[in-house]
Amino acid sequence: MNRSLATTITAAGAVGAIGLAGAVWAAGIEPTLFRIRRSTLPVLPAGAEDLRVLHISDLHLCPWQKRKMAWVSQLAELEPDLVVNTGDNLSAPMLEELLDVYAGLLDVPGVFVLGSNDFYAPQLKNPLRYLQAPSEVKHSTKNAAMPTLELVDAFAERGWMFLDNRDAELELRGTRIAFAGTGDAHMDRDRIDEQWPRFDSTEADLRIGVTHAPYLRVLDAFAAAGADLAFAGHTHGGQLCVPFYGALVTNCDLPPRHAKGVFDYAGMTVNVSGGLGFSPFAPVRFACPPEVSLLTLTART
Repeated sequence: MNRSLATTITAAGAVGAIGLAGAVWAAGIEPTLFRIRRSTLPVLPAGAEDLRVLHISDLHLCPWQKRKMAWVSQLAELEPDLVVNTGDNLSAPMLEELLDVYAGLLDVPGVFVLGSNDFYAPQLKNPLRYLQAPSEVKHSTKNAAMPTLELVDAFAERGWMFLDNRDAELELRGTRIAFAGTGDAHMDRDRIDEQWPRFDSTEADLRIGVTHAPYLRVLDAFAAAGADLAFAGHTHGGQLCVPFYGALVTNCDLPPRHAKGVFDYAGMTVNVSGGLGFSPFAPVRFACPPEVSLLTLTART
């Protein structure tokens, strides 16, 4: 074998080994490296007590995800004042297990909206299409229906407020908060017109918009309605990211640079959760570990 051929074979082997190592990391290691993204946001009126908000999204729970179940079950130890759940809790019809995972958090005041996988089980799709454009949401009789109504009822019975195209109010530590939510814009379930979203209380100290998918039309509507803060999920933080660069896609029309974390938008603050899971048909995360957000809301200076 000549030296050139040997060098080529060695290089090909090295590339293959690196590719295999990356695949093992993305499929078997990084999806279990759960983390807490912490931020401090000065959005409360002067003199208000700090509030700790836990934002959880895109759990996409499957029966075999025992490590994720155990990690999420311990989040109540963070002692949040409020839980914001932005949907896609399920990837299989396993409501009882989900309620066990959230048991401690359901003792905390909370608000929630639904994502598409809270209605229907995910389906097999060509993963390359995800890199080209937002995925289409099509459901047929072959898609397993989720226990949607039971999920909403179970959360509501424990005190969490349902915000799909609804509003609500809550007082925490002396701060009066008005919420307005939308249905999942990825499913065209968001209701946006000149009357919605709205924040009914003119006396609220803080106005919060809550949605699953952060399409720009929804963020624009929240900002136009006077929201101070908005929460969303859906993006999975990009799910497959480029190290030192970031997300390539968001699965909506939100720019990839905003695939996760806190940013300013049209005069309000937005937090997009990178989420905790993935579709069982694309069970990988790369340079994008699963996360929840813990936000400390403080008084404006």
